[in-house]
Amino acid sequence: MLLQRPLSFVLLFPASAGFWWFFEYLNRFVQNWSYTGVEFGPDEYFLFATLSFSTVLPAITGTREWLLSFSWWNRTYEHFFRVRISSPRLFAAAVLTCSGAGLVLLGVYPNHLFALLWISPLLILVSLQALLKETHILSPLTEGDWRFALASALAALLCGFFWEMWNFYSLAKWVYHVPFVQRFQLFEMPILGYAGYLPFGLECSVVAEIVLKGKVMSHED
Repeated sequence: MLLQRPLSFVLLFPASAGFWWFFEYLNRFVQNWSYTGVEFGPDEYFLFATLSFSTVLPAITGTREWLLSFSWWNRTYEHFFRVRISSPRLFAAAVLTCSGAGLVLLGVYPNHLFALLWISPLLILVSLQALLKETHILSPLTEGDWRFALASALAALLCGFFWEMWNFYSLAKWVYHVPFVQRFQLFEMPILGYAGYLPFGLECSVVAEIVLKGKVMSHED
């Protein structure tokens, strides 16, 4: 990306910062994580946090492209299994309504709907793209092509593992407060919490492809 689409790649960094600040806003309702050891003033906190947040999309997008470069990955998942939905636009409208309502109710029932913090934004974006008759990250699944979707999810999980590992030994760090699953931790993250990285990876790819002006169906473009 740095060699072939340098300007778009550079734009991923500010887009990534704004993208993650959105999740920081949602976290104000659920309080699933907080930061310790952060002894900065407001301006310093905003600067250093923004710099950190700016690496999320480039990291996951780069890891996704690395996974897609393996021939065995393409052979295995290019013709995996098809997912067909009758009346896709009607289905998209229903998903948009439910995911939007879930996001609104997140602040009302944070202890029970906290998982929607990671799922609802993805469903909102994809359902809007479907309603606008645009190609989206799940479109190739209708032909059995799971390469892009699975690579996006796994890329976030791989990056997440290293982020959690580096965080565990950091002086300024985040800690989790996740209802019902706050046990069996790997680093600071509860084991079941790593599942949140999977839809998060899809969200990252959706936003990154908007910035990169690429086609979700074909990473070769």
